[in-house]
Amino acid sequence: MLPVLGRILWGDGERSDALVLPDRIRANIKRQQQDSEKLIGWIQLGIVSIFSTLYAVSPGAFTISNNIRLVPYILITYFVFTILRLYLVYRHTLPGWFISLSVIADIALLMITIWSFHLQYDQPPSFYLKAPTLLYIFIFIALRALRFEARYVVLAGGVSALGWVLMFLYVILVEPGNPMITRDYVQYLTTNSVLIGGELDKIISIVMVTGILALAISRARGLLERSVAEGDKARSLSRFFAPAVIEQMAAAEKEVSLGQGTEREAAILMMDLRGFTPFSQNLSPNDLICLIVDYQSRMVPIIRKYNGVVDRFEGDGIIASFGSVRESKTYAADVVKATLELIEAADAWAAERQANGEIPINVGIAVTAGTIIFGIIGDEQRLEYTILGDCVNLSAKLEKHTKAENVRALASAEVIARAKEQGYESSTDNFRALPGRAVEGVDHTMDLVVLAEQVKT
Repeated sequence: MLPVLGRILWGDGERSDALVLPDRIRANIKRQQQDSEKLIGWIQLGIVSIFSTLYAVSPGAFTISNNIRLVPYILITYFVFTILRLYLVYRHTLPGWFISLSVIADIALLMITIWSFHLQYDQPPSFYLKAPTLLYIFIFIALRALRFEARYVVLAGGVSALGWVLMFLYVILVEPGNPMITRDYVQYLTTNSVLIGGELDKIISIVMVTGILALAISRARGLLERSVAEGDKARSLSRFFAPAVIEQMAAAEKEVSLGQGTEREAAILMMDLRGFTPFSQNLSPNDLICLIVDYQSRMVPIIRKYNGVVDRFEGDGIIASFGSVRESKTYAADVVKATLELIEAADAWAAERQANGEIPINVGIAVTAGTIIFGIIGDEQRLEYTILGDCVNLSAKLEKHTKAENVRALASAEVIARAKEQGYESSTDNFRALPGRAVEGVDHTMDLVVLAEQVKT
């Protein structure tokens, strides 16, 4: 219990067991808290405006001879204080001590307002204990929750409970000979008598509401920080993995756990740069990496556009899958569309390089389809997803075979058949069939389809 109380009182996010959040996230949290402080100020301005309006239109129940009317002065003071606080919060980031002082001032002004009722209405002090204005205390306590910092809720509740204890003691001490204490509930409600149990109920209610609200905020703050931290990690991972992969890994406990796999029908695309090895030997390390980045930044968005997921980069090679990470009914149609657009992008890139006086670079692509196994491998410290299957191995062999056929893009006939079954059709595609081809590493002949011929020079 004490550690929980310590975390609440000493501030969320500053405890030793808190998550280590990046500076940019902490800065964003502070900005949100600053905005919350602005919202609190406007709400308080609304409260004092409503209270002033109600006071102005309420009929006066005090005697004309009584010239003690503190409420207007208190309302004016609080109005000026609220305006000043709004001005400061829009100009500066309010320090913790000022916010704490503001909380104390809010409750103190409200308590003084309630206390002044017995003077204004010419009644004994016990009169103000019945004032419904006490309910405003809960509003002021709840307002502090907008910052998502439980310590200010605890401060507001603690000052309120202490203030009401002092208000009650004032009644007892000011009228020691006639404290008007009763145990009769009806008398308590119909006269200015005091019911000790009733005042204890109010104090207990303030303390309980404060405690529950502070605990809820503390737990919510911890959950928020963990969620933000995990979200930041996911955004960082998204630079290395496709969103679908991250979602799949996050849901691994439900669908695919470490050491388990799932079987799916999918398509595999493998591509690389033609003649890259001898070409790269004449490049500096920086120029080499820039070339790879330029190439990947043009190709990867196209793969993702058609619901493909990059499995891995191998030097100048890109291995992608369609329908592996997430089940798809159009994986074959998607991979054909992606291949054709990749060829167009490669042609545009080659033309751009030639126009800039650079050596144009061509690509080779191979596409297969079939049953694959999707699974999570590694250990508890580092996980990776992988795809296994004959069509994965076949895509590597077909990619090499594009050189033997002197073409840029090859697909197994099965891919085209599945693509058409999945709704793919185009009147402009002139695919060339290559029946009964012998592919190195494959123990049977294969029917292939040329998706893109070699560039004519």
